Amino acid sequence: MTDQPVPADPRQLRAADTDRDQTAELLRRAAAEGRITFEELDERIGRAYAAKTFADLEALTSDLPGPGVRAPVPGAPRYQPAEVPAGTPAPSFSVAILSGAQRAGPWIVPPSYTAVAILGGVELDLRHARLTAAEVTIRAFCLMGGVSITVPEDMEVDVSGIGFMGGFDHAASGPGSPGAPRLRVVGFAMLGGVEIKRRPADPARPGMPRGPARPELPGA
Repeated sequence: MTDQPVPADPRQLRAADTDRDQTAELLRRAAAEGRITFEELDERIGRAYAAKTFADLEALTSDLPGPGVRAPVPGAPRYQPAEVPAGTPAPSFSVAILSGAQRAGPWIVPPSYTAVAILGGVELDLRHARLTAAEVTIRAFCLMGGVSITVPEDMEVDVSGIGFMGGFDHAASGPGSPGAPRLRVVGFAMLGGVEIKRRPADPARPGMPRGPARPELPGA
């Protein structure tokens, strides 16, 4: 990160040599397809290598089909919870039997956590949680109940649980932002479901618990 001000229009950001090379390659391809003449190719390539901003490069390919070089879209800053003091105790499990259990807000997450839901529901919200390790594993087990896990959009997620006459959602699996923590979700769901959702974090509201979780029963 730098302290340099970012232009209001990202198109006015300075282009790099790789951006100029990519634009030149797009122009060569357009000439090979007969979309522009070789005279236009020479003229546009000259302008591409003389371009200073993304706006200069976009102007050279705006009349051609397909994606050209575009200015990067600044990402929204992620909420960063305070560091966890060494030796701070952390809960290791949540159990909901004919009831509900929930953890949200700036709660402390150990490297390994277990969630069990039997005829009940467990909700875990990690968007403002304080992780004690770069990689955290959640073991989710449910029988005629549900486990719901909410993670920030930039977290790396690896889901490898199994569902039997139930569901174990793998849709949230995927890479995260560079340096973001990694979450592994394993376990087993029978006549119930485990759901992992990606949601943006609100820097102004660290997501305090909303009250007891409602049981999630099959067919609900």
